[in-house]
Order: sequence, then C-alpha cells, then structure tokens
Amino acid sequence: MFQSMLKKEFKKNLEEGRGIRFGKLGKSGGTFDFASSNEMWRATVDTLDFVPLINASYSGGIIITDWFNGGSNNNDNSRDLKITVKFLSNDIRSDALDVDVHERICNAQKINCTVSLIDSKISNDIKIAILKKAAFLEKNKVEKIVKENRKKRPKKSD
Repeated sequence: MFQSMLKKEFKKNLEEGRGIRFGKLGKSGGTFDFASSNEMWRATVDTLDFVPLINASYSGGIIITDWFNGGSNNNDNSRDLKITVKFLSNDIRSDALDVDVHERICNAQKINCTVSLIDSKISNDIKIAILKKAAFLEKNKVEKIVKENRKKRPKKSD
C-alpha cells in the first residue's frame, strides 16, 4: 500500500514538473510545466519582489531571499532579515506554504553576528499576501479559460 502511494505521488510530481524520470533511450522523461504556470509560485515571486532572491528552485519547491535590512525602530542597521518559502503543495491552501523568517543581528563592524529563526507576525502576513495573490491569479486564469471556451463554442440560439 505504501509503495502504491509513493508511485502515485511520484507520478503527480512528474505531471507537475517537480521530478524527472530516466528511462530507456528514445522515451520521454515526462511533461514539465514552467513555474510561470503555477499560481502559488508566481504569487510568491510577486510578493517578494522587494528583495533579491538567492535561491529560487521550482523543482525543489523553495524560494530563499538574500539578507535585507529589516528596519527597526531604533535606526539600528545591524538587523537583517531573510525569508524562506517552502512549497508543500501546488494547491492554494494555507497549509501549502511554510514561511520562515530568520533574523541576523550583528555588531557595528558586522563581525560578530547571531542568526535565529523568529516567530513573528511577518511570516503570517507574507503567507496571507501570497495566498491572496495566488487566488487572484487563479481566478483570472479560470475566467480567461471560460472566455476562450465561449469564443470557441458560442451558445446556440433557439
């Protein structure tokens, strides 16, 4: 039973472009979709467009930003943040994403630094923004498909 579940998951990953299959020569490795067709991926990239990305692996299901100044109330430029988004599913659901925010605090010379995972409102705000954007993109995609299908198959007049 466990093996059949793995086979189904493997097949689903191939169909979604999240894996690769090596077979005999002359056989195709599967159908791969580009990241631009995945609304969750596009929404995440759009949401995080304010900071450079250092790793954006569609097949690995992860996006990591570079360190950026998180700003603080006391004008301390030694506090930086890094955001990691892990995709657990392509579905537009709250449990399909895991958003982590790390904080790096350094001394004035940026020599001695401490890095820690922070539990803050920021990660939830980012997750909500991504989900809202993904839902909007999905809605627009569905509306476009409906419109195209109506052009192809106009309503019959009685």
